[in-house]
Amino acid sequence: MSNSDLSNPSAVAAAESVQNAADFLSGGGELGKLIHAFDWSKTSLGPISQWPQSMKTALRNWLRSPVPIVFLWGPDGIMIYNDAYSAFAEGRHPHLLGSKVREGWPEVADFNDNVLKVCLSGGTLSYRDFELTLYRKGLPERVWLNLDYSPVLDESGRPAGVLAVVMETTGRVLAERALAKAEEHLNIALRTAGTVGTFDWDIQNDTLDAHYAAMFSTGPVTGKKGVPMTKHLAGIHPDDREGVVEAIGHAITTGEKCTREYRVLRKDGAIRWIKACGECKRDKDGRPGHFIGVVMDITEHKEAEERQRLLLRETNHRIKNLFAIFHGMIRMSARSARTPQEMAASLVGRLETLMRAKDLVRPGIMGTEKEQERTTMDAVVRTILKPYEDDSARERIVASGPPVPVGGKAATSLALALHESATNAAKYGALSEAGGSVRVEWGILDSDLYLEWEESGGPPIIAPPQKQGFGSVLAQRSITDQLGGKLAYDWRPTGLLLQVTIPLDRLGI
Repeated sequence: MSNSDLSNPSAVAAAESVQNAADFLSGGGELGKLIHAFDWSKTSLGPISQWPQSMKTALRNWLRSPVPIVFLWGPDGIMIYNDAYSAFAEGRHPHLLGSKVREGWPEVADFNDNVLKVCLSGGTLSYRDFELTLYRKGLPERVWLNLDYSPVLDESGRPAGVLAVVMETTGRVLAERALAKAEEHLNIALRTAGTVGTFDWDIQNDTLDAHYAAMFSTGPVTGKKGVPMTKHLAGIHPDDREGVVEAIGHAITTGEKCTREYRVLRKDGAIRWIKACGECKRDKDGRPGHFIGVVMDITEHKEAEERQRLLLRETNHRIKNLFAIFHGMIRMSARSARTPQEMAASLVGRLETLMRAKDLVRPGIMGTEKEQERTTMDAVVRTILKPYEDDSARERIVASGPPVPVGGKAATSLALALHESATNAAKYGALSEAGGSVRVEWGILDSDLYLEWEESGGPPIIAPPQKQGFGSVLAQRSITDQLGGKLAYDWRPTGLLLQVTIPLDRLGI
C-alpha cells in the first residue's frame, strides 16, 4: 500500500478486511487458499470481509480438522468445507465449494432440504451407517455414512448455518456384510455336514464365543456376545456335566485333543446329543490361550443306536419266548384239529401269519424306516393278533376302531407293544385258556389316539406282577419314549385292562 493510500480511510479498511480474511484462513492448507481466492460476492454470503465473526470463528476451528466437515450457510446451504471433506467429495471437488447444497448434491437434494429445515429451526440430526447413492465420480455409487448435523448460531443467537460432520463407513459396512455372508455360508456347510457349529473359549478371559449357543440354555443371542464357560456348562445334562469338565481339564493340562459325546438341554426342554472335538492352543508364554473346536449334532445317530439296541434285546427276548409261543400255537391247533393233517395245515398257517407280523418290526431292526411308509391301526392290530386266533372260536379276539393312519416308525413301536401284550396273554393271560378272550378297541379322543386292551376268561389274577420283565419295559419304552404316549395297567381279578394314549401327531413318524 502506497503513502497516498494510507491517507484514504476506505482503502485502509479494505486492506484490513483482506488481511483479516487471510489471517483466519491461514493454516487452512490448500482449502484455505481456495476459500480465500473464491469470489464469494457471487453468492448470498457476500465477500469474506462481510462474513459474520461467528462464522469466521467456526471456520477457523474446523478448517484444520482431519475429520470431514462441511459448513452449510444460510437458507440455501452455501457449502464451505475442509480438506478432509474434499477427499470425501472426490470428483465433485472443487466445484462444490461455494455452491448451494441442493445443486452440489442433486441426487440427495430432498435429504439435504430436510437437514436445512431441521437445523435452521434449532434441531439436530444424527445417522449411523446411513445408506445413500452418490455420484462422486460421475457414476452411481452406494455409500454408507455416519452423519451428524447441528446448527451454528450468528451474533444474535439465531441459527444461521449448519455444521455437518461426515464420516464414511462404506468399507466397514461392506466388510461386515461380507463376513456375515461368509459365516452364513460356513454355517450352511456345517449344517449340511451334520455339524452344529464351532466354538472358541478364551480361557484367560473366560469368554466362550459359541455359534452353537442355541443348543444351550444360554440361548443364541447371549452366546453370540460371549459368556463364561460356566453358563454353557449349565446347559449340559447333569449326568454328563462332570465328565465334560474333566475331559476339558485333561486336554488343557496335557495338550491332547478332546473328543466327547454328551447331552445338552434346550430351553424348550428337548434333549439333544452332540459330539464335541477340540484342543487347547497356548499363547507365546506357554499359557493356555484358547480352547477351540467343533460340535456335531448326533441325536439321530444316538436315537438309531438306542432303537437298534432295544430291538436287538427284543430279538433275544423273542428267541427265548419262541418255543413258548410255538407250544401255545401247537396246543391251540391240537384243540381244534380233527386230524394230524388238519393240525399241520393250521399250524403252518399260524406260523406264516406270525412271520408277516414280524415284517412290521423288521424295518426298525434293519434301520430302514422310510417317511413314505404308511399303514393303519387296523392293519397293525390284526396282523399282530392273527397268530393267536383260534379257529374254533374266532370271536375270542375282537378288534375294532377307525382306520387311523400310522407311519413306519410308529407302526414298529406299536407292533412291539401289542406283540408283547399278546405274547403275555398267550403265556399267562386270557389266551392261555380255551375260554379266554381279548378285546382291542381304539379311537380318537381330542388330539390323542386312545387304545384299550381288555382280557377276560383267563386265569384269575391274584395280585399284580411284583416286578417288570424286559417285555414290559420294552412295551413301556416303545410307547412312551418313542411315541411320547402313556400306558396304564389295571390288573383286575378277571383279567388285565391296558389303556394306551398316543399324541396323533406322533403317529405319522
